[in-house]
Amino acid sequence: MDQMQFADYQISEEIIKALSSLGYETPTEVQTKVIPVALEKMDIVVKSQTGSGKTAAYGIPLCELVDWNENKPQALILTPTRELAVQVNEDLTNIGRYKRIKATALYGKYPYHIQKAELKQRTHIVVGTPGRVFDHIERGSLSLERIAYLVIDEADEMLNMGFIEQVQSIIQALPSDRVTMLFSATFPEDVAKLSSQYMDHPVNIEIKASGLTTTTIEHSLIEVKESEKLTLLQDLLIVENPDSCIIFCRTQEHVDLLFKNMIELDYPCDRIHGGMEQEERFGVMNAFRGGQFRYLIATDVAARGIDITNITHVINYDIPLEKESYVHRTGRTGRAGKSGKAITFITPNDGRRLADIETYIGFSISRVKAPSEVAVSLRREAFERKIKAGPDVTKDKREQLNKQIMKLNFNGGKKKKLRAVDFVGTIAKLEGVTADDIGIITILDHVTDVEILNGKGSLVLELMKNTTVKGKLLKVRRGKK
Repeated sequence: MDQMQFADYQISEEIIKALSSLGYETPTEVQTKVIPVALEKMDIVVKSQTGSGKTAAYGIPLCELVDWNENKPQALILTPTRELAVQVNEDLTNIGRYKRIKATALYGKYPYHIQKAELKQRTHIVVGTPGRVFDHIERGSLSLERIAYLVIDEADEMLNMGFIEQVQSIIQALPSDRVTMLFSATFPEDVAKLSSQYMDHPVNIEIKASGLTTTTIEHSLIEVKESEKLTLLQDLLIVENPDSCIIFCRTQEHVDLLFKNMIELDYPCDRIHGGMEQEERFGVMNAFRGGQFRYLIATDVAARGIDITNITHVINYDIPLEKESYVHRTGRTGRAGKSGKAITFITPNDGRRLADIETYIGFSISRVKAPSEVAVSLRREAFERKIKAGPDVTKDKREQLNKQIMKLNFNGGKKKKLRAVDFVGTIAKLEGVTADDIGIITILDHVTDVEILNGKGSLVLELMKNTTVKGKLLKVRRGKK
């Protein structure tokens, strides 16, 4: 039987076009199983490892099902981390680009008033962390009356991070007549209780954790004394010579110290942990995603929200404290069907934690020896050549889509009584332009941003310099993406 294609599902041409531009070719296993059920508006419980393509599994049906004409949010997606909220929001915006689906991200350490202003716009989908979402609900800035779809993403991590009570409070505030989808890499008792308490005869879907088998990820352990870890890491990086690697440490202090040591050794690296400012964390992630440096040193806070398909290696410099974290860390590699390596350093004091991890994942991780002096010597030249060659900047899967989009900024908004329909009506009448070339429109008090699609931004920019909107000639310029 031939493999399903996205065009085989009951989804609109606009979404098919966006998926094609994003480089989505054939559905992954989780997408094949979830999309048709979600389109039937049935509750779903999905056990699926990270990297299996689950964001698109729920994102495609949501973008298809929401009503563009409705101003109030119709779908709410809860994520455990700010990074994941931003990434899911961006993914959904791209999937729904040609349907003009507006998604808004709500997360902490970001000005509340800016998010409140965004929620006053037509918003179809809200993606957020439980704390900030609950804050908006309590303040009355997030309307829940039209919410028809709830997605709880990374439910087990939500539990581990202590968000479960906030998640329950949010669920209790939502309309009871809704579709609920729960996704989790692991399925502890509290997650099972959450699904049984708040879901209506859900369809259970389990995607076998291929990432825990040697077919996708090669797992190994190297025994080392704590004082010799840095030397081992240097030797290992020379021998393995990874293109893109995440090195996990247990604490922020360990990350900072290792980062300092690697910078002194002239390694192309950066770091990310919970003690950093949010904008700095976003900046580091974007640079890593773009291949601007080769090694990312991180705490477990970064284990979620890193969706980068070309990470070849994960190195556990420190064994994780929680057995579940081993799955989440190693799930950063071997994504989207690619192979990867997960290498863990263990000290003489790590025996009990290692036993817990091996029991949890269901197999013994193979022990390997540290690289020999001969192996290091043989590979050193190739390693140094790669380092000197500089970063291998990668093309983002969204680049194809975004290069055909130009955002135009008009100096008029709500205060001038302008509405989205005024801009659509005006721009669609320009010669060579149709309504299909108009993307998301964001109207604030004094300015309006209009996305122009299909590479027609420059044309519209020039024509609108001499064209009035609702009888008003507005200043127009190219806006920031």
